[in-house]
Amino acid sequence: MKGLFIVIEGIDGAGKTTQSKLLQKELNKKGFKSIYTTEPSKGFIGKFLRETSFKGVKLNPEVETLLFAADRFQHITYEVTPNLNKGKIVVCDRYFYASLAYQGAQGVDLGWIKTVNKFVIKPDLGIYLDVPVEVGLSRISKRKKTVFEKIEIERKVREIYLKLVKEKELILVDGNKPIKDVNKEITDLTLNFIEKNK
Repeated sequence: MKGLFIVIEGIDGAGKTTQSKLLQKELNKKGFKSIYTTEPSKGFIGKFLRETSFKGVKLNPEVETLLFAADRFQHITYEVTPNLNKGKIVVCDRYFYASLAYQGAQGVDLGWIKTVNKFVIKPDLGIYLDVPVEVGLSRISKRKKTVFEKIEIERKVREIYLKLVKEKELILVDGNKPIKDVNKEITDLTLNFIEKNK
């Protein structure tokens, strides 16, 4: 089997990390070789982006877009592509769509974001976990808030994600359901995709 690139997106608190890791475990149980990865990556640019966000440092949104793109280029080159070439399923927690949503919500031109991310690999399957903004924010209230977790920004982020669903870039999954049900829906979507593309 050739490699498969699956991306799970959503606003903060939608359950992306939980569902990405559960999907990867399910795939391994079923005998597929899969890896879990995330953006920002574990590379030095990704670490810098995480640190600035957790410290509440506000970067210029255009600069942020370029830094995320640089981190993404490294991530694709050194982690995503090599694993796809080995025939593995790569499950990615956030990807290029997060730049469109988060930097777009801060007023960065979507066309420009697409231009600086021209190198991206289109995922085989893009899933958007949808939850109301209030639900997402209440789920993360116990966690350390990052600079993006402001209600007005999250509303705009959700709007952009829903537009991407409308444009058939992403498939919507209701993230309000119990964790097990969401996992089953995502796993079924993935297995159906594999079956159809054998």
